[in-house]
Amino acid sequence: MKLVKGQAVQQIKGGTILTPRGYKAGGMHIGLRYAKKDFGVVYSEKPAQCGAVYTQSHFQAAPLKVTQESISASGQLQAIVVNSAIANACTGEQGLKDAYQTREWIAERFQIAEDHVAVASTGVIGEWLQMEKMEQGCREIEVESGQQGADAFHQAILTTDTVEKSSCYQVEIDGETVTIGGCAKGSGMIHPNMATMLGFITTDAHIDSATLQQALHASINQSFNQITVDGETSTNDMVIVMANGMAGNDLLHEHHPDWLQFQQGLNAVCEDLAKQIARDGEGATKLVEVNVTGAHTDQDANILSKKVVGSNLVKTAIYGCDPNWGRIVGAMGHSDVTIAPQFCDIYIGDTLVFSKGTPQAFNEEAVSNYMQAEKVVIDILLNDGDGKGKAWGCDLTYDYVKINASYRT
Repeated sequence: MKLVKGQAVQQIKGGTILTPRGYKAGGMHIGLRYAKKDFGVVYSEKPAQCGAVYTQSHFQAAPLKVTQESISASGQLQAIVVNSAIANACTGEQGLKDAYQTREWIAERFQIAEDHVAVASTGVIGEWLQMEKMEQGCREIEVESGQQGADAFHQAILTTDTVEKSSCYQVEIDGETVTIGGCAKGSGMIHPNMATMLGFITTDAHIDSATLQQALHASINQSFNQITVDGETSTNDMVIVMANGMAGNDLLHEHHPDWLQFQQGLNAVCEDLAKQIARDGEGATKLVEVNVTGAHTDQDANILSKKVVGSNLVKTAIYGCDPNWGRIVGAMGHSDVTIAPQFCDIYIGDTLVFSKGTPQAFNEEAVSNYMQAEKVVIDILLNDGDGKGKAWGCDLTYDYVKINASYRT
C-alpha cells in the first residue's frame, strides 16, 4: 500500500497490531474469567528487535521481571503471552515460578528460544495463576494473521475496559512503506510512571533494539505518561514494541534521513492508544484534554497539564458540566511549576474564563452546554516562556466508585 503523496504519517483506519508484515495473534477462553477470552499471544514470524518500559511501582509483578530478563538476553522477542483476570502480582516465589513456566510452555509451543518470549498479566492482585488452565492455553492457543486474530487478542487482554483499543499508522522509509500497529488495555489504576497498563506495539521497520528503545521512551513521555484516570499506578504496567524488519528498509537510526517520520508514526500510535485509555476510564463519560503553552520548559508544561487533568475537583466539575474555573486555578496553584498569575489565561473550549489574574465575564450556560460534549478541552496559556505540553484524562463519575467498590466481588 502506497502512502498519500506529501503525507509523512498516514493513519490506517481499521488497522491493527497485525497490519505490519509478519505478525500473527490469537486469543481464547481458558477459564480464568467466567466466559470472556482471557489468554492471548502475539507472534512474529521471525525474531524481532524490541524495547519496553515498565511500571516504577515498588511491587513489580512477576511477569515484568521475567520479561525484563528475556529482553536483556538479546534485545529480541518473537512472542508475547498475556493473560487477564489474574495479575500474578505480590505472589512471591511461586508467582515467579509460574511466570517462568508460562514462558517455557510458550517457547515449546512455538519452537522458539525461551528468552524470545515476553510474559504479561493483568487482573486481580494477590492471587496465584491456575496453572493447569495456563498450560491449556499455552498448548492449545492458535495464532493467525488478519482481523480475526487481532480481535481475539484484543478481547483477551481486557479487564474493566468497555472497548478495545487499537491504532495503526504508516510512514515511508527509504521508499518502503513501514507500518506501526498497536493495541492496549487500561481503564482504571491509570497514572503511569514510565509506562501505563498494558500496551503492545508491532512494526515491520528495520531498526536495532537500542534505537527502538530510545524511540519508545520519547513517544511514551508525550503519550502514556501524560494520561491519568485516578492517580493510581499498577503493579503490572508495561509497554512492549517489536520490530521484525520485514518492511525491507535500510537500518533506521537517529541520523537516518527518514528518522523523523518513524518517530512521528510511533508517537501517533502511542498518543492514539493513550487517549483511548483515558476516554475509557472506569465510569467515564468524557475525554478531557488539557493543553499548556507558554511555560518555562516543555517539562513544566507536561507537569502542569497532568496536574490539572488529574484533579478530582476538576474531573467532577467536568462531569457536572460546571464551568467552575476556580477548580482549574486550584489545581494549578499547588503544582510543582512556577506560575505568574498576572500573565495567565484560561480557556474552556473557545471561551476565555480567566485572564491576567482577573475573572472574565462569559456565558455560563453556553460553556456548560459545551462541557456536555464527549471531549472537553482546557487551554492554559502561561505566557511566560516557550514550553508546551498536553495531558489527557476523564471525568469522575458515580460509576467509578461502583466499579471499584466491587472489583473482586
